[in-house]
This record gives sequence, structure tokens and C-alpha cells, in this order.
Amino acid sequence: MPKDDLVRYDLYSDRMLALSIIKSIEIIGEAASTVTKKFCEKYNKIPWAGIVAMRNRFIHVYFDIDLDRVWDTVTDDLPPLITALEKVILQ
Repeated sequence: MPKDDLVRYDLYSDRMLALSIIKSIEIIGEAASTVTKKFCEKYNKIPWAGIVAMRNRFIHVYFDIDLDRVWDTVTDDLPPLITALEKVILQ
């Protein structure tokens, strides 16, 4: 199945896919945790605290990760986050 055709169920049937997405979200959260308070205040439209909180949940409650929430994050939350971060980078 081509990667463009992934559906929510793929997270349940493909453990490597689920773990790689979870790890990627952890990395994003770890990076967000290093952003200075001043930078967070300047770019307050980016949900810094929520990004870090999701990373913390994945790291500390790894046995109880809601794959539906992971899917929603990838499909609903990451695209606008990427757009917002691209605007920051291009300033």
C-alpha cells in the first residue's frame, strides 16, 4: 500500500508505523521543550505547552497510548503546526 493511502487502521495493524510516528512526535515535543520562554511568547499561536505535554505522555505512559489520538494529531494538528513553523523560519 502506498504511503499516501494510509488510514487510521494502519496504526493498529502496522506496529512499526505506529512506533515511528510516536517517536517522531516525541522528537517534536523534545525540541519544543528547549524553546525559550521569550520565543514561546513571541510565537504564542503555536501550542508549545501542548506539544511538550504530548511528548511527556508518550515518554511516561507508553503502555497506554491512544492510537486514535495519534492519528488525529498527525492528520489534524501537524499540518497547521508545520505551516506555522515554516512561517517562523521564513521570517
